[in-house]
Amino acid sequence: MTVPQGRRSSTFTRLLRHGFTDPSAAERLLGAPELAALRSDPLLFDALGEAADPDLALLGLVRLVEAQPDETSRRELLDTLVSAKPLRDRLLGVLGASEALADHLARHPGDWQALVTYESADLHPGVEEFERGLADATDPVSLRVSYRRCLLAIAARDVCGTTNVAEAAAELADLATATLRAALAMARAAAPADAAQCRLAVIAMGKCGGHELNYVSDVDVIFVGEAADGADEGKALQAATRLASHMMRICSETTVEGTIWPVDANLRPEGRNGPLVRTLSSHLAYYQRWAKTWEFQALLKARPVAGDLELGAEYVATLAPLVWHAAERDNFVPDVQKMRRRVVENIPAGEVDRELKLGPGGLRDVEFAVQLLQLVHGRSDTSLRSGSTLEALGALAAGGYVGRVDAVQLDDAYRFLRSLEHRIQLFKLRRTHLIPEDDADLRRIGRSLGMRTEPITELNRAWKRHTSVVRRLHEKLFYRPLLDAVAQLAPGEIRLSAEAARERLVALGYADPSTALRHLEALASGVTRKAAIQRTLLPVLLGWFADSADPDAGLLNFRKVSDALGKTPWYLRLLRDEGAAAENLARVLSAGRLAPDLLLRAPEAVALLGDPRGLEPRDHAHLEQEVLAAVGRADGAEQAVTAARGVRRRELFRTAAADIIGSYGTEENPAQADPGALVNLVGDAVSDLTAATIAGTLRAVVREGWGDELPTRFAVIGMGRFGGHELGYGSDADVLFVHEPREGADEQEAAKAAAKVVSEMRRLLQLPSSDPPLLIDADLRPEGRSGPPVRTLKSYEAYYRRWSLVWESQALLRAEPVAGDAELGRAFIDLIDPLRYPAEGLGEDAVREIRRLKARMEAERMPRGADPTLHAKLGRGGLSDVEWTVQLLQLEEGWAEPGLRTTRTREALAAACAAELIPVEDAAILDEAWVLATRVRNAVMLVRGRAGDTFPSDGRERAAVGRYLGYDPGHVGDMLDDYRRITRRARAVVEERFYGA
Repeated sequence: MTVPQGRRSSTFTRLLRHGFTDPSAAERLLGAPELAALRSDPLLFDALGEAADPDLALLGLVRLVEAQPDETSRRELLDTLVSAKPLRDRLLGVLGASEALADHLARHPGDWQALVTYESADLHPGVEEFERGLADATDPVSLRVSYRRCLLAIAARDVCGTTNVAEAAAELADLATATLRAALAMARAAAPADAAQCRLAVIAMGKCGGHELNYVSDVDVIFVGEAADGADEGKALQAATRLASHMMRICSETTVEGTIWPVDANLRPEGRNGPLVRTLSSHLAYYQRWAKTWEFQALLKARPVAGDLELGAEYVATLAPLVWHAAERDNFVPDVQKMRRRVVENIPAGEVDRELKLGPGGLRDVEFAVQLLQLVHGRSDTSLRSGSTLEALGALAAGGYVGRVDAVQLDDAYRFLRSLEHRIQLFKLRRTHLIPEDDADLRRIGRSLGMRTEPITELNRAWKRHTSVVRRLHEKLFYRPLLDAVAQLAPGEIRLSAEAARERLVALGYADPSTALRHLEALASGVTRKAAIQRTLLPVLLGWFADSADPDAGLLNFRKVSDALGKTPWYLRLLRDEGAAAENLARVLSAGRLAPDLLLRAPEAVALLGDPRGLEPRDHAHLEQEVLAAVGRADGAEQAVTAARGVRRRELFRTAAADIIGSYGTEENPAQADPGALVNLVGDAVSDLTAATIAGTLRAVVREGWGDELPTRFAVIGMGRFGGHELGYGSDADVLFVHEPREGADEQEAAKAAAKVVSEMRRLLQLPSSDPPLLIDADLRPEGRSGPPVRTLKSYEAYYRRWSLVWESQALLRAEPVAGDAELGRAFIDLIDPLRYPAEGLGEDAVREIRRLKARMEAERMPRGADPTLHAKLGRGGLSDVEWTVQLLQLEEGWAEPGLRTTRTREALAAACAAELIPVEDAAILDEAWVLATRVRNAVMLVRGRAGDTFPSDGRERAAVGRYLGYDPGHVGDMLDDYRRITRRARAVVEERFYGA
């Protein structure tokens, strides 16, 4: 019948109403002669409409009907389909959810019979039922066919809701167990002599061992072998290895019926490098001496499944004491800190947001959290010793180790994510953990999970909601029970014992758990609004503290800041409502002493951490304007300089916080990839801040002693790192002072006034106070400490013309006006330019003198007992090596190459490279070493609160330096090795470029 233009047939309309996306194609399929008896059957339409993908289900049904070998078989299938609702729901449910199983049914059209049985034993089969289902298999090909037939029944129960996700996962694990046994039986039958020589046990690990397998997953195993009575052990192990290898091939190899799944034995001792089969005593020796924390974590799921089950049970019993005491091992805490960090860097950037297993808020987060708590508390509570994630989570909640509400939310999220994973894999029976991007795939998955109105929208919303729950609870899971234990707000509620709380804190990196619990009690106890907000904040903050090298210090500093600001209305609200503020504060408080000390002197600076632009350093003009305004409002010079130093303290905190957060990274923003950018940030910010502080102090001194105008013009010239915009947190300010008497002023009075200014500035900037002092060092002046502290321009000119030495020309390379009379500063620069950039460069004698001075400094100035390979300033390939090499190039070539006329080391090095005065590779080596050495000095100051040029000897402090430099816990040795390697390469360049070796 031809449908008139603009009208549709009733069948077309019914198909649309039942969820078909291509009703025209469906009409054609229903027109097939084989379906004539069903074409108008309302039960068929209803059942197809219930399928995840009605179009796919109808296509699969047509293929299955067409594949029947004869009319009798076809009639039997169709009659059963019409008369038996269980078959109809199961068959069409599978066909609408799995293209791969539809292909299997088209190849093996009689296997639909596996879905007919609907008895109690069929609803929840175990290993025995699956072994019967595989009993007819005699070779790898028939094993695959039988396996798919059993899988068909599991999938049918799953998609129809007869089993929940945990039951389906357990059935998949039981089917895997039966399959491993069948494969091992085939291997033994193929090599009876090998089988007679050995006892071989197959231990399931991972999801198979935990009774929570996916549709498509590697099956992780470990093999244990022993000699049979009277057999030689060496030959027995060889025989067991051959059997194990054959068993793995039977399951893993691709045949005309495809593969089953890979059998992966890489969790065994030594991984791929270790023997495939070991004796029990060999396993025990390895785990006692060499195993890492993750290997004990893997053993949580160990379960004997095939072969000699008595030997397998002995293996589990022998290793269990080691597993449950893993938390007492020396390396447990750093291993846990490393594992707790979400590993997403290996996921392609375009896939992170779709990664269901390893992405943030994914399955791995739930599994790791549960396993860690099992390791910590399972040694004293045997109820926690389950290989199943959901069973263990339930036991943790029942024992008070996890909050009940948290456990319910996490259980719900985990079940949803596993269901989603099952539906994704079921479609093509391929191993994947990525959420599809195609709308058709998303629609099918959403409908399979019961989302029928707007399946794509509903699926995305549910997925985001559940991953958000996991992300939020992942850290709180560890810490919220600690707060419940100390706050004790709900009498009768099961909660952690004091001993269990201490155990957990130790496992998470806290060195003094008793003190930590006292801090928690002080912060979180009571029924006040403040305590309630703290109980909300602390579970997350404690996790961030534990991610540092010194969690105890982070918690102590947080208590101090909270005590200081606890009564201010904005403090806790800022941490609660501004997502970045709390994490930023946690990073800053646990990264060392300097930033917390600066903050505790003015806790209101916490507000900077919640402002999106609060950590951006302020430019020199704004800083100087603020400092001069504060000085102008003050009564007297001392009060004025106190105000200036207060601004300096706040801005030092801003810079240190930006540096720490940029180095550590946050959950939303990864660590700064370019360490040179952080070095530049600190150098520019601290140098600008120092210049503004000196300008304010100069203004205060002049106003106090002379009113509006000094009888002499006065300028401050920055030298060394100050002039080079390379100051660190603990650097002194190297300066020169220059003055020029005003017209008509008495020269002697002007000189006395200038000297008085210098003396008073130095005094005021070093007055004892809660603010860090600013030390002014003028030792680079003519005649050094023996010379006058301040000179006129003419005096400088006369000295440099008659007495200047080559080292003074070198020192003047970093000279730059920083405060005072700008015109006088420029005149000083005009005066010294011919000295620091001599026409035609340096003569041979001058070059020899510079090299001699450098060699003498290396020999005499290195501190006694210091390791020259680790001294950031004077050591091999350190700051001095790189800077003298660059400065020699400036002295020799600056007259001809304008780019070299800069006070900044990195800028000069880049200019030398651009002018082809140094090869690109050599310049990169020097730059890398200089940046690293500068960051080491900054890190030492941040961590210890006092300046230092070498790595701290204290283990925690050295680990904190490592964290700042980007090294994971337990990798301090790698940090030192990398430092030595990078600076050794730099020294080789220095030998060639500076010494001419």
